[in-house]
Amino acid sequence: MEVRNETTVQEFILEGFPAIQALGNVFFLIHLLAYLASITGNVVIITITWVDHRLWTPMYILLSTFSFSECCFITSVIPKLLSIFLLGRQPISFTACLIQAFSFLFFGSIIFFLMAVMSLDRYVAICKPLHYLTIMNLKTCFLLVTACFALAFPLITGLVVKVFQLSFCGPHVIPHFLCDLGPLIHLSCSDTRHTEMLTFVLALFILITSLIITTIAYSNIVVTVLRLPSAKEKQKAFSTCSSHLMVLFLMYGSCVFIYVKPKQTNRLDSNREAALVNTVVTPLLNPVIYTLRNKQVHRALRDALSRLRLQKQSFGG
Repeated sequence: MEVRNETTVQEFILEGFPAIQALGNVFFLIHLLAYLASITGNVVIITITWVDHRLWTPMYILLSTFSFSECCFITSVIPKLLSIFLLGRQPISFTACLIQAFSFLFFGSIIFFLMAVMSLDRYVAICKPLHYLTIMNLKTCFLLVTACFALAFPLITGLVVKVFQLSFCGPHVIPHFLCDLGPLIHLSCSDTRHTEMLTFVLALFILITSLIITTIAYSNIVVTVLRLPSAKEKQKAFSTCSSHLMVLFLMYGSCVFIYVKPKQTNRLDSNREAALVNTVVTPLLNPVIYTLRNKQVHRALRDALSRLRLQKQSFGG
């Protein structure tokens, strides 16, 4: 109630992409297909992991949790983006804006923490294979997943509450397609210096911490792979690493560009394009790169489809 009493703006307007609104129907179709493909790929990963007992390993449990977080992350943003492409700028209530900002940042933070944990899992598997089952057992895996959620929740909750305690006196048009913190801080008529610095520090902590862990893990993996005697094994390992690193580069690059700057009011227009990469492009690539190219997943998927066909035949008979 205190936040709402200080706030004269009861709803915001998400501007979207006015420069390309004439092609809104085309972009609506493209992003709808990308959204459905991302959701389908991630749901397949989650389903296969929990249906096939052979995939009840730390690697695939982490991947299924990653896929769940990706589904929540893009679902917090894409439906509103689709309505903007189809109908133009869209109103969003103060409460809905708060919920979207929290969901987007909460699940986004979890994704970065999970990538760090997944890189550690691969480091142990490749660099210390004899100790893998001892170090990365299911209990450790679940503890790490819980830690990702437990760390992200207070950080993002405190940050979002801080931003929405600012006074918003107008204008109420957000130059973005989602309720991100930078544009919201820019609209506030309060003194935002402390809020901007808090946003910068927390973004720096989340991104740099996960990036350092991921970089160290992959550096050790590369060193280990270079010591492999077989050229074919090296090529296979580097092929997998290069595709993973491409996604990491896209995600970290776009997020560093958006959030890791002390002055959140800078480059708001270009932030929209960077955010689009993070919410549409990388979620579409991740299912393909992380698991759908994996032979174990292919085998589990074939077995599941075979069981489904047999059940249909039995039912038909």
